[in-house]
Amino acid sequence: MRVALVQDWLTEMGGAEKVFASIHSLYPDADIFTLVANDDILERLNINKSKVTTSFIQRLPGCPKRYRNYFPLFKYGIEEFDLSSYDLVISSSYCVAKGVLTNHSQVHISYCHSPVRYAWDLHHKYIQEANLQTGFKGMIAKYFLHHLRIWDIASSNRVDYFIANSNFIASRINKIYRRKSDTIYPPVDVNAFTLQTNKENFYITCSRLVPYKKVDLIVDAFSKMPDKELVVIGDGPEFKKLNKVVSSLPNIKMLGYQSFEVLKEKMAKAKAFVFAAEEDFGIVPVEAQACGTPVIAYGKGGSLETVKHGLTGILFKEQTSDSIIVAVEEFEQVSFDPVIIRVHAESFSTEIFNDNFLSFVKEKTTIV
Repeated sequence: MRVALVQDWLTEMGGAEKVFASIHSLYPDADIFTLVANDDILERLNINKSKVTTSFIQRLPGCPKRYRNYFPLFKYGIEEFDLSSYDLVISSSYCVAKGVLTNHSQVHISYCHSPVRYAWDLHHKYIQEANLQTGFKGMIAKYFLHHLRIWDIASSNRVDYFIANSNFIASRINKIYRRKSDTIYPPVDVNAFTLQTNKENFYITCSRLVPYKKVDLIVDAFSKMPDKELVVIGDGPEFKKLNKVVSSLPNIKMLGYQSFEVLKEKMAKAKAFVFAAEEDFGIVPVEAQACGTPVIAYGKGGSLETVKHGLTGILFKEQTSDSIIVAVEEFEQVSFDPVIIRVHAESFSTEIFNDNFLSFVKEKTTIV
């Protein structure tokens, strides 16, 4: 079969890009189509630039760095790709990648990380955080998001088979697209992390410092627990604000961006990893568990599927600093076995993802 792989964009390293790298490793000879690509990211993903086709958006002023400014054009960019010569099209989509045009003789399988979040369930939060509730810019943004929702629903019918990255996303796909999907959890490179049974007396959190990650809630919680040490790893728009908050708090250390080796060491030695975001899946908490480190997580979204309450961590019910404090207190009353936690993490390994993904594709292409 001739295979085409489609990704929204390849401009930064995140969970979706790691999934795409795994899919690409299964189909190394496939051609790749993406709205915008960054040469450094292609190299990090081990993707041959000659195999990559980008859209007209790549050539617009400010791209690829400021490609998000052209979001009204994304659906046109994805539809310009001519995939008519391919037998199998696999899209990795959390925005518009699933909207590529295919014909009746092709099979299109879409690995859906989520329906477009800022057009659906995060619409009002996005408008509020971008300060677009009123004014001309707000009116324009709402207009384009409205039409993106219409296109998003219509383009969902172009997909033959959906794969969801969690049961949580499967329910969202059913709610928005009225389509059934199969869940295949994202690949986690658990072999890159070493089991550590001797833990030190500090907590850790790590993420890009953006509002929805809710690191501010974790910082606020530990500011009220001066006897408990917290290490925060990550950079982003909220770093300066959070760093200012913790400047007078000796129990909280903001380390900013750190290398993978430093992150891995800190994560392995920590007594627990704290996670307050509502994620579609959440790879980093699984990586922490691969070190044998228990997780204290907000009990909604993907965390309900990756953290076993009382066995591999503690789930808290409300996205508040007080709820985190209660969860930390509960955590310290429970004895966790790092070996059991590691074994649980191994159920999300890259090898299991590869087997499940190849079996799914084989079944669906045989049916057709």
